[in-house]
Amino acid sequence: MLEKVAVIGAGSWGTTLADLLAKKGHEVTLWAYEPELVLTMRETRENDLFLPGIKLHERLAFTNDLEEAYRGCTMVLCVVPSQLVRRVITGSLPFIPSEAVIVSASKGIEVDTLATVSEIYQEILPPEMYARFAALSGPSFAREVAQEMPTAVAAAAATDEVARRVQEAFTTSFFRVYRNSDVVGVELGGAIKNVIAIAAGISDGLGFGSNTRAALITRGLAEMTRLGLAMGAQPATFAGLAGMGDLVLTCTGDLSRNRSVGIQIGQGRRLDEILGEMRMVAEGVKTTESAYNLAKKLGVEMPIIEKMYQMLYQNKPAREAVLELMTRNLKAEGA
Repeated sequence: MLEKVAVIGAGSWGTTLADLLAKKGHEVTLWAYEPELVLTMRETRENDLFLPGIKLHERLAFTNDLEEAYRGCTMVLCVVPSQLVRRVITGSLPFIPSEAVIVSASKGIEVDTLATVSEIYQEILPPEMYARFAALSGPSFAREVAQEMPTAVAAAAATDEVARRVQEAFTTSFFRVYRNSDVVGVELGGAIKNVIAIAAGISDGLGFGSNTRAALITRGLAEMTRLGLAMGAQPATFAGLAGMGDLVLTCTGDLSRNRSVGIQIGQGRRLDEILGEMRMVAEGVKTTESAYNLAKKLGVEMPIIEKMYQMLYQNKPAREAVLELMTRNLKAEGA
């Protein structure tokens, strides 16, 4: 079944997925906030701000007008930064066709409300529209997908019917989508892994080795799972693509924005300087704050998240944070 898709958000991931869908034969309109970017993409078939060097499919259309983007669409894919989801979807609501499937590829937790992305949609959308909501997440660097390197992700929805429709819409010969029923777990995996990736980058920036990175990934997975279980997620999700898969990728890959931020912090640079030079969003910075506060609210122990919060928001020296993590009270691994 071919879809008419509105892709909202022309960052590297939104552009990549819009191009993938257009290549598959869907009718796709990509909405960008920046009008000058829309003009450039129309003229050059390239997103020179967020995905330079990748030629975009001739079938892909571009707009800066939300109403135009949504007109007649059967599927919506929203890929804006998580802290902007509420504003963008609220502004979109008058234009989204009532029967459209709504797919979110945003990864994060809202700072002000501590809501996951799906909870934001649930607040905003009428119940009959939210019933067709799905989350798309997993280990997927945009540039590698744009270059058609084999990739696997998960699509989570409350019903198998919705998950299957998203799976069929997005799956190609190089992009494989698995169905999942655990929306909360898939979302939390995509959010928390960005914080652990900053931690892994800090470790690399401090000159630590593979032992340290492996410990961070493994204990980060434990913290992610602990929070997920407290929120009703399924433990198996965190051993899958949206959990361990995305965590390993983001903590080790050179294309990881969050890991890059961490490396620079570990090398002694100030966070505000690093972010001031970035065009793209490193979701883990804001998610550190929201995850820290969410863990406190739910009474979930997340020591890596806590130290990350202290480093990013309370100026705790990185080496001091590492020492405190290593000298905590001894306990069993499963505790």
